[in-house]
Amino acid sequence: MSHYYTLGNIPHKRHVQFRKPDGSLYAEQLFSTEGFSDDYALLYHCYPPTMITRTDEPIDVSPKVAEEKMLKHRSFEGFNVKPEKDYLQSRKAVLVNNDCHIVLAAPQESMNGYFYKNADADEMIFVHEGSGTVKTQYGELPFSYGDYIMLPRGTIYQIHFNDEKNRLFIVESFTPIRFPKRYMSHYGQLMEHSPFCERDIRKPENLQTFDEKGDFLIKTKKKGILYGLHYGTHPFDVVGWDGCCYPYIFSIHDFEPITGRVHQPPPVHQTFETSTFVVCSFVPRLYDYHPDAIPAPYNHSNIDSDEVLYYVDGEFMSRKHVTRGMITLHPAGIPHGPHPGAVEKSIGAKATPELAVMVDTFRPLQLTVEALAIENEGYVMSWAE
Repeated sequence: MSHYYTLGNIPHKRHVQFRKPDGSLYAEQLFSTEGFSDDYALLYHCYPPTMITRTDEPIDVSPKVAEEKMLKHRSFEGFNVKPEKDYLQSRKAVLVNNDCHIVLAAPQESMNGYFYKNADADEMIFVHEGSGTVKTQYGELPFSYGDYIMLPRGTIYQIHFNDEKNRLFIVESFTPIRFPKRYMSHYGQLMEHSPFCERDIRKPENLQTFDEKGDFLIKTKKKGILYGLHYGTHPFDVVGWDGCCYPYIFSIHDFEPITGRVHQPPPVHQTFETSTFVVCSFVPRLYDYHPDAIPAPYNHSNIDSDEVLYYVDGEFMSRKHVTRGMITLHPAGIPHGPHPGAVEKSIGAKATPELAVMVDTFRPLQLTVEALAIENEGYVMSWAE
């Protein structure tokens, strides 16, 4: 996040005395990226954020890779991932590499009794079903269907769901998730040609300060290991903060599609980027308006990226037998394109109601044991139908 924001009470200057009503000092914390060289936030705590009282036995939660190498189109039924009560236990990594983990989750209960911190990765949580509130040390973020919840690595959070029916598509990124550079001015503003702007970015609100001592469990993931760290003070004891590094929400429904006379390539749908993959949003839009236009996408050879498409809702003209929550994986090295009959069928169509999230990785993805359990067998032969 590159836009300055502040919430609560902060001192006039950085790194100076900031005292409580009783005369004692608040504890300043720098939450920084790339050491001290990039975006950061300054948070002011009632107590130092370092007061670990005990630790639990670490648990290995790293994904179990089933296939490291493959050259075959694959498809998976995301909604076949069974719901589980606990949020962390419900998270199932299905496609992974050293740059990112693509995860499906169907949690039924809110995070009660513990907080969570991903110390390795930025998290992009796309809400397919469900609603609720993400609570953080920066404030609260209410969410609902279609929201991208963006959490910088190291953010301590709790998710409170409104009911038990929730479906999440999560990307853990080991490199920072940013807005595309071509959308940004030299000063960090989203420019006129960007398909969204600062007004669409929902920032934390309702900062509540929990000036409490006790036993507070923060489950922290680092290098595939989940550590149970117990702190003597509440992690949400922040009285104020400011900066450019904080969680936020952007709704896929606020993405304004870019259209043209002939078929537009996927980069016009780009929403986020990292140095190792990009994320695109496919939203309802008008089709191409050249008199001889073919709305169906042309055949494409993925030469240098694996393409993952997560189908959310609507009708998908280029694909047969699409279901909500389906994932397709088209690996680099072989072409893919519309299913038989889709090209002719698309001619004359005026609009599409489709809604989908695409992740293109620049290095090959591996399939996990969880992925094989929900795979649609024979998908690679579906172009021969």
